[in-house]
Amino acid sequence: MMMSDHFERQVRAIANPQRLLILDWLKAPRVHFRPQVDGDLVDDGVCALLIGEKLGLSQPTTAQHLKILVDSGLLIPKRIKKWTFYRRDEPVFTSLRKMLGDRLSPLDQIP
Repeated sequence: MMMSDHFERQVRAIANPQRLLILDWLKAPRVHFRPQVDGDLVDDGVCALLIGEKLGLSQPTTAQHLKILVDSGLLIPKRIKKWTFYRRDEPVFTSLRKMLGDRLSPLDQIP
C-alpha cells in the first residue's frame, strides 16, 4: 500500500521525540505553558518563544521543529503582532490516528 506524500510528512514529523513533546504539550497548553502577554493559549495558540523555552532549545532549532509540524499540517500558525503562535489542528490528528490505525491493524494478526 502506497503512502500519500502528506501522510508520509506527518509520520516523519511525529517520529522526532522533541516534536512529539511539542504536540503533547499543545494538547493542554494551559497546563504546560505560563500565561503569555498576547494571544490566548488555547484559542490563538502558544508563542514560539514559550515552546522554545520549555524545550530548552535555541530559537533556530525550535523554529525548524515548528516549521516541520506546520508543513505537515499538524500545527496551525497564527501571527499576532510580531509573534507567531501555534495550536494543534485537531481534525488532522483524528485523520492521522485513523490512517495509522488502518495501517497498523494488520500487525494485530501476526501471532
